[in-house]
Amino acid sequence: MNKFKKISLPLALAVFVLALVSFRSQFADDDKYFQIAKNLDIFATLFKEINSYYVDEVNPSDVMKKGIEGMLESLDPYTNFIPEDDIEDFRTMTTGEYGGIGSLIGNRGGKNMILMPYTDFPAHKAGLRIGDELLEIDGIDVTDKSTPDISKLLKGQANSSFTIKIQRFGEEEPRLIELKREKITVKNVPYYGLINDDVGYIKLSDFTTGAGKEVKNAVIDLKSQGAKSILLDLRDNPGGLLSEAVNVSNVFVPKGSVIVKTKGKVEDWNKTYKALNAPTDLDIPVAVLTSSRSASAAEIVAGVIQDYDRGVLIGQKTFGKGLVQATRPLTYNSQLKVTTAKYYIPSGRCIQAIDYSNRNEDGSVGKVPDSLINSFETLNASRIVYDGGGVDPDIVVNDKSYAPITRSLVGKSLIFDWATEYRQKNESIGDPRKFAISDNDYKNFINWLSDKEYDYTTKVEITIDELIKSARKEKYYDEIKDQIYELKGKMMHNKEQDLITFEEEIRMFIDQEVVSRYYQREGIIQNSFSVDPMVNEATKVLSNQEQYASLLAPNQEVESAYD
Repeated sequence: MNKFKKISLPLALAVFVLALVSFRSQFADDDKYFQIAKNLDIFATLFKEINSYYVDEVNPSDVMKKGIEGMLESLDPYTNFIPEDDIEDFRTMTTGEYGGIGSLIGNRGGKNMILMPYTDFPAHKAGLRIGDELLEIDGIDVTDKSTPDISKLLKGQANSSFTIKIQRFGEEEPRLIELKREKITVKNVPYYGLINDDVGYIKLSDFTTGAGKEVKNAVIDLKSQGAKSILLDLRDNPGGLLSEAVNVSNVFVPKGSVIVKTKGKVEDWNKTYKALNAPTDLDIPVAVLTSSRSASAAEIVAGVIQDYDRGVLIGQKTFGKGLVQATRPLTYNSQLKVTTAKYYIPSGRCIQAIDYSNRNEDGSVGKVPDSLINSFETLNASRIVYDGGGVDPDIVVNDKSYAPITRSLVGKSLIFDWATEYRQKNESIGDPRKFAISDNDYKNFINWLSDKEYDYTTKVEITIDELIKSARKEKYYDEIKDQIYELKGKMMHNKEQDLITFEEEIRMFIDQEVVSRYYQREGIIQNSFSVDPMVNEATKVLSNQEQYASLLAPNQEVESAYD
């Protein structure tokens, strides 16, 4: 088989190149086509030489795939080659549908585990819990397999049955559980409900098929429950289908409104997308939460709400992904996802970051020189808004930073493990919105940590170490070493004290982890309401109609997250 590949692939390339060379002769005066034929000829002969003479055996498919990926990396991050083996995963990502058990899986502490069974899907209905360790799938040992490999074993034809063996904490013997795969359609709106008597909350996590319908139904239901305003949470939403961005926007803006325009090299592909349906509500006050990871379709919706002065944006500047991709079929059932255009929202600004390679550590848009930023006006109130990458919120609320001890306890899965043990000892908890561990629970948690490893280094300690290195290099060390080590002694962290100093934020993470064991991701969202600074700010604005109106008043300038 390898020998066949070794001969056939170069031969196929050679035939293709000959055809292009012939094509070149027809357009000899066109340097562009000559350059294409020339470089493809070089590439084919280079590949043939490597395949024939390289010291080790070469896998043609692997080498070619790396060559393709290297070429595409020189363009933008969103133009990708999708080989036949990955087509199913790509389809799942765009449609939100697959045959499986409806559960997030992953590795914690070297063990493959159930991380989140989605409500009312096979994993949840079969009684699988967060923290259950996966041992076998249909008799296949998965203890040492990767998460993608396990995911493939769990997926399959809807209505097909199989068994899994799990180890549950606190039980001596493994459990054997029979499951039947279903057609899983991941909800775009994993949760909606009332925050208080007046404010309705909608979490929109994706833009796969049906997103607009789900948001519309949520708005209608929340209004029937008494909601007088809507909080649409788009934080961390990576985007998805452009058509669903149009449908979600259409819930709040009139039929016929321009939602987004696409402009690219192929003029025939340029298109203006308008709201096609009657809106659900044109008057209800709206607040939209955004983060630096709100991207693509999420940015279109946020931009539409802002450009039509239909609501206020609260949170962070969005990601700045305003490039349009189309899939093009290739031979052998593979596909090319290629960037073909840019998005322009109603005010005329492009949401694509000017330099998508210049980003902060958290993925947010990097600093853009003022000279490259253009101003635009919103369509109703003529408020000043800007391009340069992403959509700026009307009110900036940054993510809370957490102490090193908190990050360590979360990162080392210690809070995860303690919550798993808590679930084993407690059959139920109360209302997820009101749940909080007791003082005695927190003392038990501290005692439980006594033999666990969760050391960490603070930023102050890192700075002092860097100061010592600089002092040694610049020959000042001997003069100041006593003062440095006195300072270091005072600033060395004390884990026991940090557990007290940062108790409030540690308890917040524990509360949400425990709640997830009983109420899944819906419970986490509900439990976070009282401690979420963006939700609190949005609720305050929606509850104060005077402030809400002032933010949407004519000639106001949207606060720039660049400042």
